[in-house]
Amino acid sequence: MKTIRLNAIALAVSALAVGFLSSSASAQTVMRISVSTAQNSHQGVAIDTLAKEVEKRTNGRYKIQTFYGGSLGAEREAVEAVQLGTQELTWTSTGPIPNFVPEVKILDIPFLFRDYAHARAVLDGPIGQDMLKKFESKGIKALAWGENGFRHMTNNKRAINNPEDMKGLKMRTMENPVHIQAYKGFGIIPTPMAFTEVFTAMQQGTVDGQENPLSVITANKFEQVQKHLTLTGHVYSPGVFLMNKGAFDKLSPADQTAFLEAAKVAAKANRDRVDEDERTAVKYLSSKGMQVVENVDKAKYQASLAPVFADFEKQFGKANIDKIRNYK
Repeated sequence: MKTIRLNAIALAVSALAVGFLSSSASAQTVMRISVSTAQNSHQGVAIDTLAKEVEKRTNGRYKIQTFYGGSLGAEREAVEAVQLGTQELTWTSTGPIPNFVPEVKILDIPFLFRDYAHARAVLDGPIGQDMLKKFESKGIKALAWGENGFRHMTNNKRAINNPEDMKGLKMRTMENPVHIQAYKGFGIIPTPMAFTEVFTAMQQGTVDGQENPLSVITANKFEQVQKHLTLTGHVYSPGVFLMNKGAFDKLSPADQTAFLEAAKVAAKANRDRVDEDERTAVKYLSSKGMQVVENVDKAKYQASLAPVFADFEKQFGKANIDKIRNYK
């Protein structure tokens, strides 16, 4: 009888232990986040840092699985998935964002930002923070701004020394109406396509070239399929951490703060990697055989877009553009 009683107690203790372990395991919520570039990139750094910081700040109750290289879909598809709630998080450039939040289009105006310090100050200040709130009515919680960097032109046809050299080039562009309008102003034949298709399109000659920040060009080994690079710096490309609003709203206030603070840390890591890439990329790409035009008269490029700028002032309001352009 005593043996039976002891066995019963042992079974009860074992059952309690299993129940405790099961409840501990179930207490962890797993989420997913994706980017369109490789893990060893400024975007990979962004989501890796976010995942680490969220897990640390929530004591492991939230685990974020990270996916790279568009494995969960291209940027627009990932934003749609976050909006629908079939994916919890993503990090994306602002390329596809105007399809969801039209107010963000203004950030894609060429030559709007003077330099990195100016762009970051705008996004981290009242203008950028107010813009993040615009996402909420679309079912998306924007956690923080990150960045891709200033965009430059690459192609396989010829060196771009002046705006006239861009005429007739078939260039991949983001699915972004502001970019497309501006590049038509340069005389480019814009060819919108998802980022995940770009390398193959250039390799096969479907397009002559593309435009992206140095961080993106190096991370995706575009030097393997492109001969010429010109440091036009024609558009600043922000990035943004997005989360399904329903998923965010279900978090406790403390966990909401943890996600927001984690995104700030991740944004800094993302920007730091962009800064690092900017310091080393030109030398690296030159060593791989790319012909780089470093000295660019940006005033000429801006002058060639005068009619486009006039139309942008009608679209967005001159005062709104100047508010960003002159922000200090």
